[in-house]
Amino acid sequence: MSERPDHSDRSDAADDRREYRPLDPRSLRGLAHPLRIRLLTSLRHDGPATASGLAEKLGESSGATSYHLRQLAAHGFVEDAPGRGKGRERWWRASADGTSIDHSLFTDPDPAVRGAADLFIHEIATLHTEEVSTWLGTAHEWPEAWRRSSDLSDFTLRLTPAQALDLRDRVHALIQDYHAQAPGPDAADAEKVRVHLHTFPRGDGRRDDPRGDGQ
Repeated sequence: MSERPDHSDRSDAADDRREYRPLDPRSLRGLAHPLRIRLLTSLRHDGPATASGLAEKLGESSGATSYHLRQLAAHGFVEDAPGRGKGRERWWRASADGTSIDHSLFTDPDPAVRGAADLFIHEIATLHTEEVSTWLGTAHEWPEAWRRSSDLSDFTLRLTPAQALDLRDRVHALIQDYHAQAPGPDAADAEKVRVHLHTFPRGDGRRDDPRGDGQ
């Protein structure tokens, strides 16, 4: 099982690659820090930036953002943005569109890896919650067409694990189809759209343990 909890379009117009960085134990430990995740998310969503610009945006010191950007670069998550800035000003960009995390990292024998995986996924969930809250607080500023096309729905289905996996994969494939149909930069009514997909089992109060025997 793999997840892509934080992927989005690159903002570099000259580079339309869509690449996903699979996490391994070492790179996961390098990323699993709340500020590093937020820095990387900002670069992926909003494009190249400087340490000072990111500091102002995220409410951090430029020393902290500079340090954590260098750590992200050491693990290959960010890189210099060519053709940006003047003089000694250093601009950074994300080196890939998104990150994929395999379920095996949550059950790794090393407790440090398991802890890093838990921190990573919980931080992504927090970012999702913040994005929804921001939309709800600013929806009145958007045209009616965008308010009508937004969605905040939830569904309860009774599925087997195999069916849940099939559902997830089909939705992912549908989203990729829309990526392929993305309008060009001259489309005046096009905006970046965030799609959150959360699928998880929920106990239904049966006397027996709905999780099974763990085998």
